[in-house]
Amino acid sequence: MPDGGRVIGGTAAGRRLLAAGAGTRPLADRVKQTLFAILEPDLPGATVLDLFAGGGAAGIEALSRGAQHAVFVDDDAAAIRAIRANLVRAGLADRADVRAGDAVAYARGQAAAAAGFNLVIVDPPYADTSALLAALAALGRPGALAPEARVVAKHFWRPALPERIGLLRSERSRRFGETALTFFRAEPESTSGSPPEAVDRHRGGGES
Repeated sequence: MPDGGRVIGGTAAGRRLLAAGAGTRPLADRVKQTLFAILEPDLPGATVLDLFAGGGAAGIEALSRGAQHAVFVDDDAAAIRAIRANLVRAGLADRADVRAGDAVAYARGQAAAAAGFNLVIVDPPYADTSALLAALAALGRPGALAPEARVVAKHFWRPALPERIGLLRSERSRRFGETALTFFRAEPESTSGSPPEAVDRHRGGGES
C-alpha cells in the first residue's frame, strides 16, 4: 500500500500510516495541522466518527490527541484493511471500531445516533458532492449527534457548502489550494431557524 503520511501530534506522533490505495488523498500535514489546531479543545474524551475514512488518518489523529473512542466507516475493502493496520501501527486499536459499509447509510442509522458522537469528520471523494451533502443532511437531523457536536467536511473548494444543513450551522472554512475544510456546529433543535431537512443558500467561494 502507498504511504498515507504520519501522525503529527499526541501519543502516536511520528507513526507512519498506510494509504487506502493509489487513488486516495491522505490528509496533508498542512491541512492536518490546521484541522486539529481548531479541534484541539474538543478532543479530550470525545467520541469521534470518521466517515469515508480512507486509511483512517483523521480519526487516528483525533485518538492520538486525546479522543476517547473512534468509529471508522468506509465501503472499500482496501480502506478497511488500511484502517485496521494503521490502528495497530499507532497503538490505538483498543479504542476504535471499524465498520465496512456505506458511510451515508451509517450516518442515517440508529447506531450513529446512539453513539452520541461529539466530532464527525466527513471526507468523501471530491467528485461525489451528493454523498457529502447526504451525509451532512443525515448528521443534521434532530438527535443524530451529541449536543454542540462539531462536524468537519473536507471537500473541493467550490462550490462552497451551505451555511446551514438541518441543525448544522457553518462556523468557518479554510482553503488549501483545491481542498477546503468547512466546520459545522450542531445547534439545539429549539434554536434552529430552519427545519431539519433544510439546506440554505450557498456561500460565495473563497477562504474565510
